[in-house]
Amino acid sequence: MSQALTLARPYARAAFAIAREDGKFAPWSDALAFSAHVAADPRVSALLSNPQLSRGDAVALLTPEAAGETYTRFLGLLAEAHRLQLLPEISGLFDQLRAEAENVLKATVTSAAELSADELEKIKAALRKRFGRDVEVSTAVDASLIGGAVIDAGNVVIDGSLKGKLSRLQTALAH
Repeated sequence: MSQALTLARPYARAAFAIAREDGKFAPWSDALAFSAHVAADPRVSALLSNPQLSRGDAVALLTPEAAGETYTRFLGLLAEAHRLQLLPEISGLFDQLRAEAENVLKATVTSAAELSADELEKIKAALRKRFGRDVEVSTAVDASLIGGAVIDAGNVVIDGSLKGKLSRLQTALAH
């Protein structure tokens, strides 16, 4: 586990606890995603590490317009602890905690070509059946897979790609 994730974990848990208490998972998730996106920009990242930038200016730069006072105070706490650069990790960990709390499995389907809505729905249904949870699927296209798809569902990776099958066949023939 990277040091950044280790440092980010208590902040993500604190943000999650606040969001759960207020019943505002979605607004916090959106605000963290915005702040993380801004903080990850190389120009902003360089600015955040500049000691001449005040905490207030840093917080103002990273706060989305719709964010509440509690979120702004959270960013202020991060600024005070010099942890604003951890926002991408905090956002990712927050989303993991939210998915677990809402019993949602996040999966990525990478296919050789764009999937139709029908194909995607069949994959979602199969994942719901296999894992017994709601499923949120994001998609990606990787032509190097030749055909088929790779499904990454957290701790489970299902490789149904032609590239993967050829690789397994090659390994089997080599032994």
